[in-house]
Amino acid sequence: MSGAAMMQFEVLPVGPYQANCSLLWAHPEQAWVFDPGADGAFILERLDARGLKAGVIVLTHAHFDHVSALHEILRACPVPVYLHADDVDFAFSPLNAMPPYRPTARPATLVTDRRGGDELTFGGLSAKILHTPGHTPGGCCFYFEKDKLLVAGDTLFAGSVGRTDLPGGSWEQLEASLAQLKTLPDDTRVICGHGPMTTIGAEKRSNPYL
Repeated sequence: MSGAAMMQFEVLPVGPYQANCSLLWAHPEQAWVFDPGADGAFILERLDARGLKAGVIVLTHAHFDHVSALHEILRACPVPVYLHADDVDFAFSPLNAMPPYRPTARPATLVTDRRGGDELTFGGLSAKILHTPGHTPGGCCFYFEKDKLLVAGDTLFAGSVGRTDLPGGSWEQLEASLAQLKTLPDDTRVICGHGPMTTIGAEKRSNPYL
């Protein structure tokens, strides 16, 4: 028997806010799509170019720049969509929009029963869900321990952190969430919600918020 397939990934900055949509896969027919925030046709093109088929969509949090291409992907790939329950009402509210981003309807395939501490396993990959409120009430990071990778959404950026002055934001909650991330190994790579990748160790050394 051959060994377990290795994780591969591609990070795609999309939309006017250049939110990072991430494609992760071990088996090409079962790819994870994180945060399809805009440019749905481009995301589908990249899936096709790599010979991938989306098998699950994961939303790190509710904001429009991370969810607005959701239905473009779902029309091509009607797959489960995971979002923490605390972010559902805002994610699919008419208020969650800013031109050129439009409100996003609640998908029929939405799954909201996963909580912090749960494992999400699909397509040969497994991530621990870390509930990291502060930027939004239901914000989550996804820790692929075996692959030493964290998909952080807007909780953590290279040199900065997510803002807390938007509806549902809380600096006190974000501080607790960052303390949770600081316990991860220093060599954990981090895909941030915007901007370049980093590592937990680099942020512990140089990020003033950690």
